[in-house]
Amino acid sequence: MARRRKEGAPPPALPSREAVRDFIRNATGRVGKREVERAFHLGPEHRIALRTLLKDLAGEGVIAPAGHRRFTPPGRLPDATIVQITGTDLDGDAIARPVAWDGDGPPPMVLMVPERRDSPALAPGERVLARLRLISGNKYEGRTLKRLTDAPGRVLGVFHAHAGGGRIQPTDRRQKAEWQVAPDDMEGAEDGEIVLASPLPSRTYGLKSARVVERLGRMGDARSVSLICIYTHEIPDVFPPAAIEQAEAAGPVQLGGREDLRAIPLVTIDGEDARDFDDAVFAEADGDGHRLIVAIADVAHYVPSGSPLDRTGWERGNSVYFSDRVVPMLPEALSNGWCSLRPNEERGCLFVEMKVDSAGTKTAHRFGRGLMRSAARLTYEQVQQAHDGGDDLGLPIPPLYAAFRALLTARQARGTLDLDLPERKVTLDDKGQVLAITPRPRLDSHRLIEEFMVLANVAAAEALEKLRLPCMYRVHAPPSVEKLEALRTFLHGMSVTLPPQGQIHPRDLDAVLKQVEGTDVAPLVNEVVLRSQSQAQYSPENIGHFGLALPRYAHFTSPIRRYADLCVHRALIRGLDAGPDGLTDVEATKFEDTADHITATERRAALAEREAIDRYLAAYMADKTGAQFAARISGVTRFGLFVTLSATGASGLVPLSALPDDFWMHDEATKSLTGRRTRLSFHLAQPIDVRLVEATPVTGGLIFGLVAIEGARPKASKTRTRSR
Repeated sequence: MARRRKEGAPPPALPSREAVRDFIRNATGRVGKREVERAFHLGPEHRIALRTLLKDLAGEGVIAPAGHRRFTPPGRLPDATIVQITGTDLDGDAIARPVAWDGDGPPPMVLMVPERRDSPALAPGERVLARLRLISGNKYEGRTLKRLTDAPGRVLGVFHAHAGGGRIQPTDRRQKAEWQVAPDDMEGAEDGEIVLASPLPSRTYGLKSARVVERLGRMGDARSVSLICIYTHEIPDVFPPAAIEQAEAAGPVQLGGREDLRAIPLVTIDGEDARDFDDAVFAEADGDGHRLIVAIADVAHYVPSGSPLDRTGWERGNSVYFSDRVVPMLPEALSNGWCSLRPNEERGCLFVEMKVDSAGTKTAHRFGRGLMRSAARLTYEQVQQAHDGGDDLGLPIPPLYAAFRALLTARQARGTLDLDLPERKVTLDDKGQVLAITPRPRLDSHRLIEEFMVLANVAAAEALEKLRLPCMYRVHAPPSVEKLEALRTFLHGMSVTLPPQGQIHPRDLDAVLKQVEGTDVAPLVNEVVLRSQSQAQYSPENIGHFGLALPRYAHFTSPIRRYADLCVHRALIRGLDAGPDGLTDVEATKFEDTADHITATERRAALAEREAIDRYLAAYMADKTGAQFAARISGVTRFGLFVTLSATGASGLVPLSALPDDFWMHDEATKSLTGRRTRLSFHLAQPIDVRLVEATPVTGGLIFGLVAIEGARPKASKTRTRSR
């Protein structure tokens, strides 16, 4: 137990990096922040700095992550480690990754020894306590000591029938082997159906056996792609009856003690296909500056802490968006009903009124709970056309743009990182077939709403700090040393330099983007700069937001679709003493666990949405096998080249076997492959012509070959391409 500091004694200083390193190296087990605090008699005032120090040491490899906010000396994984099955090799044997891994480098690969013949095969999603044996480098052999998941893993795939039963082709490209299904285990599955299967004990050598437990529809049906992603990532898509009952019992908000905003012409501005409108905006001139109001749907009024709606909202963490459907965080009666700021309908809201000067600097803000009536539901395209054509639509559109220009000035002054990464819009027909894949336009109307929301989010974080209440911060750490060095090496090949380590500011990275803007390599540079960034996350401890160049930031503006925003709303309601549905003490004590959970659900959603786009792209390309495309190299590995097509943004692999016959040398520092004999070289950002060899919509995989290269010898039929 930590000794109490004597009254009047000066507070202890934060220990040095060397002291913390030595303490962890001499510890007998895993060490966390609390153990360091006790050892060095630190208090609450040191927590943020200590957490940053531990992250820095882990990022530099001085200490190694070893579980939830735990660290060990760098080196081998422990002999007994919890691992999660992520896929299978070509023989059907399980491949795993350690659960406790949040380092910058790739996690070690664990090749699992097959289970006993009387035990079901390991399947993706399962967690086991495994005894590990180092094989070489970053690879381990693992033997199951104990299965930790309550139920066996599941196999999701497309069923292919044959005379002796059938096989399941997994939808996850990390699963290299198919699963065999005996006739008695088919459960009526038909050829081409998507099925969910359970692994069975191994009966023979070779392919592992599975039993079909659920039939989900045919591959190629209108909703098959999103369905695959939902099941693959175990995204909850059915609401408990109690949550639905609670949502459907909701009704209108009364004015009561709320502030009446119904006379203010607030408008919602969203995408054309949006159905949940959770933010409305208003602006007007205020002397030399501007007065802004951002009103947000009052979700906390309908979702009390600890209620069935709250539990299911916490579990989902956020809404997930696919081209054919939305998996909402809250039932439709709320997300598209009472919590949606529909035009000309009275809705409860939390609002923030802000004043900014002519340079876009916020000079004042105040929060309140109100009753509003949206004056119009507008789309980004409508607002932009009205602005460009000088038509105000009978609404305060010009003041919105005037305030936006001021906020843009402030953004440019503080030097943010503005990545240009165009989103792809997938257009489907009624049968779910892909009609087109086009870039989503990025208009000033999009940026206008973004700037209003950023300012409101900053105000929320500042308000909670002033009220001394817990805040669910949105934090973004600066890039790690390793990632910055990799970026520096990449940019050096383009004669672009970066400031020394420790002096990087977002404006320096933004200057790089401006330098290549409009060139052929701009999309790739934006992508590489993105990869160099740390991942943003939620945390009750503030470390600032590097990308936005902001010292404090929270999410306040989308409580219909993000649980983090609901946490911030409840904290504000408590601080304003604006009702009985504010943040509870129990909820506040769980903020750290909630932050970890909703960060994980956000990343799960992003991965599922990205994989859906990949599958749609593969489906769109499926009838173009043999066609040639202009592309650029977007990744260089020992096993081949990743390329991105210029026209659609589709990405795929040119395997090493498709390169000209040579001994290929991989240089990680320069991200290049060079042929020892031909001296041909492939490197990042290099333009290249490719031919589509294979498109697999089930997994979203695309395989390309090279169009003939001058000076390259065709592949000899019996010669293996080698790399090192």
